[in-house]
Amino acid sequence: LPRRTQPKKIIHSVNVEKDRFMDEFFVQVEEIRGLIEELLEKVEEVKRQHGAILAAPNPDETTKSELEKLMTDIKTFANKVRSKLKGIEQSIEHEEVLNRSSADLRIRKTQHSTLSRKFVEVMSEYNATQSDYRERCKGRIQRQLEITGRNTTNEELESMLESGNPAIFTSGIIMDSNINQQAMNEIETRHTEIIKLENSIRELHDMFMDMAMLVESQGEMIDRIEYNVEHAVDYVERAVSDTKKAVKYQSKARRVDCNVGVMMIMCHCMILMCEYATCL
Repeated sequence: LPRRTQPKKIIHSVNVEKDRFMDEFFVQVEEIRGLIEELLEKVEEVKRQHGAILAAPNPDETTKSELEKLMTDIKTFANKVRSKLKGIEQSIEHEEVLNRSSADLRIRKTQHSTLSRKFVEVMSEYNATQSDYRERCKGRIQRQLEITGRNTTNEELESMLESGNPAIFTSGIIMDSNINQQAMNEIETRHTEIIKLENSIRELHDMFMDMAMLVESQGEMIDRIEYNVEHAVDYVERAVSDTKKAVKYQSKARRVDCNVGVMMIMCHCMILMCEYATCL
């Protein structure tokens, strides 16, 4: 008897350990999801700060400091999310090297793919926001240069910005009026903002490309999962519809047979869903 019960105890212990591991995994998933949501909120706040800065010829230092803090926070949060997603990825790869395949592993892969895609979506939005802000700052610089009587093409302006030398903007401009002085003050402000912006984009570039490539490689798997889920939902809806028709048209005398039929339909539905899940 003791020899028969020992394997059951071992199996029970392994199952408890697996359950504990998955509980910890889902806690981590919720933490990452929360960080991504906070990232999205900060990106939206960056958009509002961009609007406020562009609305003022010479924005106050408080507004600029708030924007810088937001950009620093986004970098910190993004690196934290990336690190956690990398940890999950390495754990999955380790189990795949050991040729382990289980429902738990498929769940972890699906969750990791979903979180990675959401993270890249948020960071793509942030990148688009930064790029849009740069273009609008550049447009303001070009208009202010026109006020001083200096017309520039887009290529010339890009070359001036890439030089990183503020003095290049004042070259050939005579500071003989308040209008010219005000224009140059705004040009200097916008140029400084563009430099900060480009530094921020450069710092996040490698991380963004790394995560974007990961999500691209996962794209086919995610699309397959979504396809299977959608079709599983179709089967459920069809089963529910068939159930309602059966209940409506079956006579009272055949209620028992009807219920059995309904149960068979639902069982068939569950089997199909399991088959789809197995394909993941």
